[in-house]
Amino acid sequence: MANITLKGQPVHTVGELPLVGTTVRDFELVNENLEVKRLSDYKGKKVIYNIFPSIDTGICAASARAFNEKAGALENTVVVNVSKDLPFALGRFCAAEGLDHVETLSDFRSNFADDYGVRITDGPMEGLLSRAVVVTDENAQVIYTEQVGEIAQEPNYQAALDAATSAS
Repeated sequence: MANITLKGQPVHTVGELPLVGTTVRDFELVNENLEVKRLSDYKGKKVIYNIFPSIDTGICAASARAFNEKAGALENTVVVNVSKDLPFALGRFCAAEGLDHVETLSDFRSNFADDYGVRITDGPMEGLLSRAVVVTDENAQVIYTEQVGEIAQEPNYQAALDAATSAS
């Protein structure tokens, strides 16, 4: 269980992020067209998982925009935004913002939050996802993680991008 905060107040997650060097677990997340996306859809690509509570909050929206801006320049890399938001809300946000270098997927009916250790177990955001970043190489092995200690803060974009860039 990760000990994090929301505006200084302690909250916890169901577990820990996947360990560096391990292979991430398969998942079934849903895109804005209600299509199921799985780990196998990203075979042979580096993936930056930008995990957050809700696209309808300022910091989550900022992280989606920031990764979209930087993702276009990365070779053989996909940025996947993951939240509990409904696929329709995620699609609406991406269309309105012109986000075309990221995929935004919903965990509204899967075990992703528990399998990746990011489900918040208490506090006002109980049941939502914590703010975290997981980067995997072309073989789905974890090469970088960040569990953001304060939900109201942005992740370390540069560290995640550097990990994806340096992975071979």
